[in-house]
Amino acid sequence: MGAGTTGPIFVGGDHRSGTTLVSLVLDSHPQLTVGPEIDFLEPINLGSHVLECCDLIESEDERVAGQGVQTNDPAYGLGVQFVRQCHRFGVDLADLRHTVARTVETTGSDLVSFRARCALMNELGELRRTTTGSLRWGIKIQRSIGRASAFGAVWPSSQFVHVLRDGRDVAASQLRGSRGWGYESVEEAACGWLEIVESRSLRRLGIRSHTLRYEDLVAEPATAARSLLRFLGLRWSEAVLRHDEAEHSLLRNPYEHPSAETVSRPIYADAVGRYRRDLSPSELAAFERIARAALTRLGYSVAPSGGRD
Repeated sequence: MGAGTTGPIFVGGDHRSGTTLVSLVLDSHPQLTVGPEIDFLEPINLGSHVLECCDLIESEDERVAGQGVQTNDPAYGLGVQFVRQCHRFGVDLADLRHTVARTVETTGSDLVSFRARCALMNELGELRRTTTGSLRWGIKIQRSIGRASAFGAVWPSSQFVHVLRDGRDVAASQLRGSRGWGYESVEEAACGWLEIVESRSLRRLGIRSHTLRYEDLVAEPATAARSLLRFLGLRWSEAVLRHDEAEHSLLRNPYEHPSAETVSRPIYADAVGRYRRDLSPSELAAFERIARAALTRLGYSVAPSGGRD
């Protein structure tokens, strides 16, 4: 799937690392259409189950009613989430139903296997690329970037953008966000962050992967964006510095996306170092005990061992 430099772009990182902001920055480039997350590995299948969810949504069935991507009946939760995430990407119900049915037919499957799911995502990405007249398409894969080599095997010409953020800020954002999802303890946050930043799968990609530090992007947007576009082989465009002025399918159909409001603003650096005010001394010490080596290796300052206790 894909050839030359036209393969998809996958944006990932731990939750609350700035991946949504990066996807909108890229989506502002005139040659790209880059959508928010589509959790296409989660529903029981992307064939008959998603087609049923499409029908239930169209008929306004109470079982699939709910706020955001939520549903009254949990049995349809992940399938409806997929449908609504595709709408966030700009794929309406009719186009999604048609694309799913066609991919079921061409693959001869119910789109259960990893490769079959990727086949559908490729069709949806190509639909968005051609509809918008873009050169390339991309999506967020969030924590799934930890298995980047599996995506790379399906899309040999794909490129990966790993959005790196200080894990203590990631923990603070999730633990103090009152979102009902994410890490439940600072220890879990430290281990989860380490799982991504130390991913062997991501490191094996070599030159096909670019690490974009969130702190660099918000401090020097032009410098960080130029480096990112060079990696992607794209010409410079000032539009990526004005993502808040561009049209984005995510902002038209947010479905209560947790970052939709904040990423609609110009780039700002207010959230850098939020852990200093939002994590307690004991929480900060616990995180640093677990992730000290990685924080230091990645250039984040850490107090001497024992200095937080």
